[in-house]
Amino acid sequence: MKNPLADILFAPSCPAHLNDWRSLRAALWPDCPADEHQREIDAQIAEPARYAAFIAMDAAGGAVGLIELAIRHDYVNGTHHSPVGFVEGLYVAPEHRRAGVAVRLLSAAQAWARDRGCVELASDTALDNIVSQTAHQALGFEETERVVFYRMAL
Repeated sequence: MKNPLADILFAPSCPAHLNDWRSLRAALWPDCPADEHQREIDAQIAEPARYAAFIAMDAAGGAVGLIELAIRHDYVNGTHHSPVGFVEGLYVAPEHRRAGVAVRLLSAAQAWARDRGCVELASDTALDNIVSQTAHQALGFEETERVVFYRMAL
């Protein structure tokens, strides 16, 4: 049986992947306007020491997965060190899920964070996003705490 990952290339995002990057972001965060996606991509490209993104491409050159990362120096809930590598977003196209794409993207993220002096990688998700919580646990993340945020208009 052929390895389903044999034909998938994991490439750091670069200008050649901008359309793919935008498309994957739109799939992950469909309520975010296209111009905001572009602003966030531009901000990430402007600070390569602080941000990274890796894109999984299939053999036909189609983008099938994305992981976006940041180095956070502020306190990150549940962590014990600073700086912390933070998974800002992880997406794998539905037809490529459960084939190891997320594991490979996470491996690239771990190496990137280690290269920047991090000893912890963190992430978060909404309390009602059970699919994401299950994926985090399957990828080896441990839950550290649950938080409900409040605000008050002044």
